[in-house]
Parts: sequence; C-alpha cells; structure tokens
Amino acid sequence: MDFESLGISPKILAVLTAAGFKKPTPIQHQAIPIALTGQDIVGLAQTGTGKTIAFAVPMLQRISREGGQGLVLLPTRELALQVDEEYQKLAKRFGLRTAILIGGASMNVQHAQLKRRPHVIVATPGRLIDLMERRWIALDKVNVLVLDEADRMLDMGFMPQIRRILKQVSVERQTMLFSATMPSEIEKLAQQFMRTPERIEAARAGRASDLVEQSLFVVPKPDKIRLLKYLLKEESGTVLVFSRTKFGAKRIARDLVRVGESATEIHSNLTLAQRRKALDGFKSGKYRVLVATDIAARGIDVTGISLVVNFDLPEAAEDYIHRIGRTGRAECQGKAISFAEPDQGLLVTAIEHRTQVQLRPQKLPITTSMPIERPNTLINKRKPARRPGPKFGRRPGGGQPSGGRPGGARPSGGRPGRGGGRPPRPSSHRRRK
Repeated sequence: MDFESLGISPKILAVLTAAGFKKPTPIQHQAIPIALTGQDIVGLAQTGTGKTIAFAVPMLQRISREGGQGLVLLPTRELALQVDEEYQKLAKRFGLRTAILIGGASMNVQHAQLKRRPHVIVATPGRLIDLMERRWIALDKVNVLVLDEADRMLDMGFMPQIRRILKQVSVERQTMLFSATMPSEIEKLAQQFMRTPERIEAARAGRASDLVEQSLFVVPKPDKIRLLKYLLKEESGTVLVFSRTKFGAKRIARDLVRVGESATEIHSNLTLAQRRKALDGFKSGKYRVLVATDIAARGIDVTGISLVVNFDLPEAAEDYIHRIGRTGRAECQGKAISFAEPDQGLLVTAIEHRTQVQLRPQKLPITTSMPIERPNTLINKRKPARRPGPKFGRRPGGGQPSGGRPGGARPSGGRPGRGGGRPPRPSSHRRRK
C-alpha cells in the first residue's frame, strides 16, 4: 500500500514525496481515505504512529480546495510546536499559513499571527481560551477540527475548555479525535460533539505495542540509581528515563552526568526555552539520555528511542502505556524496563490488568545495599478488588507517595471528583467529629 492509493491529490503527493514519506503507517492507511470524504473520525493510536500526517493531509487538501480554516488542539506546548513544524513543511508548499497559540509565548506576537488570517491554527486549549476572551480570535471559519492526544487533555483537566471551544465552532465542521486510550468521558465527548464518527484503531485501545519488550526489576529505592547506571552501560542506544517527580528527574540526571553519561532533564521547573533546548539536544544526539516527568514528557515525540526506563512506577496505568509507547515505533523493536520497589505489588498488578501483560520480575544484575528477604518478589501483589483505570498510586490513608507531588499528578483546576482514588480513611490519630 502506498500514498497514491489513498485518494490524495497529486499536489500533496508530490509534497509528501519531497518530504521523504514513502509508505503510509497503519493509522495513515486507515484514516486518510475516510477523512478525505469529510467523515468524522475517532482514531485510537499512540504518539509516534504517524497521526499528524493522518489528519494534516485531509485537512490541508480540503482547505486548499474549499477554503475555511483548520484548528488542531493539543495538550502541551512541546507537542504543539512539533505538530506546527510538520504542518509548516506541508502547508508552505501550497501558500497556506499557520499560527501557533501556546502558553509561555508572547500573546502580542500571536495576535499578529492571527491578523494574517492563518489557514491552520495549532493551539493548546488554555491559550486559545485566553485569546477568545480578548476577542482576538473567532472560530466561526473553522471547518476542520482535530483533537489530538484527547486522553491526555482529559488527564490535564482541559475538558471544560474543550467543550467551550467546541461550542464556538460550526456544527457543520469535520472533527477528528485521536487518543491512545478511550476513557468514558472521551466517549461521551465524541457522542455529544461528533456526527456518527468512524472508529479506527492502529492498535487495541489501552495496549502497548507488540514491538515493545517489557520487563521488571524488583529493587530497593536506594539501589535504583546503581541499577540504572548498570543498564545504561549495557545499552548503546538512546534512552528515555521517567521519574515521578521533577526533583527526582533533576537528581537522576545530575547523578548520570557525574559518571560521564550524556544526560539532560525535562520537567515543569524549566522554562519553555530550556525544555526545547533539552528536547532538541536529545533529538540531535547531543544527549543520549533524557530524564523526564510524565507531564513534561507529554510533548515528546522522538523517533529512535531504543529503551524506556520507568525509574519510578507511574501512578496511573494509562501513564504506563504512554511512557512505553515512546519506543517500539516505525516497525522497530524497543525495550521498556520498570523498577518496582518490593512493596509496590499493587501498582504492578494494576498495570498488568490495564495492559493485559504479565510483568515477571527479572534477576537483579547488581547486589543490593540492603538484604531482601524474598528476592525478585513483590509484596501484596494480588488482583485488585476494583478495576484499575484512574489513579492507583495512593498510599493507604489517601496520602501522596513520598518524594513530593508526582510528575504525572493531575494539575489543579482539573475535573471535580477525580482527585485520585478513594477518599482517605480516618486514621487512629485523627480526631473524629
């Protein structure tokens, strides 16, 4: 199957060929022919599967022929920058203009971009709402709308903004929604705002790629950094390491640099310019190892990552799927290694239930600094009483795990009633009323 058989116009085909695109990915093969008919689409696919081309080609072909305006909504600034970069490569060949509206950038510069009447707008929900409230932008000309990484926007509490934006766009629009998982709230959103969408899947919802080899080490917390250093000596490719907290990410990167590893970090304490510099350095090969938190990593779309290390287990099973989905792309094999502390059996069980993959503990290649009563064994590993899905990383009593606010925690201002699991049980020292 090639791009010519998908119904793409000769002009866009020439642009794709010039840009080096030869064979469509599964999501492109399924989505493009349907989208070219104007049909709404709900697509299940991970980041890095070629989604941008899957929705950019139909959008640009329609706008170049019929006019109107395209709007792409994304959860993070970094991801918006990468999508805008892809759009510019294609759009400039047609004389089509793009504008990018993201937080952390000058609103006056963005206002100037809007005055040029861009054909495609790439935006994050928060900044778009800000500009709408200033009456600097109207969405009445939008006839093609894309919601990318919809489940991540849900996790980040953007659903009120998304609904507000959707109500401002013409009901005659074409809508394409892409998500790695399909929570019930995303299903409801599609039912309310989309017109009989065609559902396509590049992979089963909520499942990791079969190209990713997953493994697990049970290791005491003090020995995690030694295990990571050992694994990095055995791995020659690029590595993405996940920390639950920004402070942890900084500490891990610092420790790796001290032993001569080319490593950098990306987390919310860095400015947008610093995060872009770190990401660009990782992409270019200046840094072999990138240490990231879940929130910062949501904008990472880098090909060629050979190993993902969960230095800290994520607090949501969906985050595990997103994390390991950074490797095993473009038909290439990848590896994902998770570090579990001996008392994190329930976390591992929840991940296994969500992904339908059994994570068998591997023999540690290092000696631990403290004796382990039962090596390679997780405590309290059992089938959870309720189906996992939302938060499952709380300690008994409802408190946060030690080490500060988790990197993947939902920011304030999110959806009510989804603060992270059951309410805390009253503890013995807490006064009862």
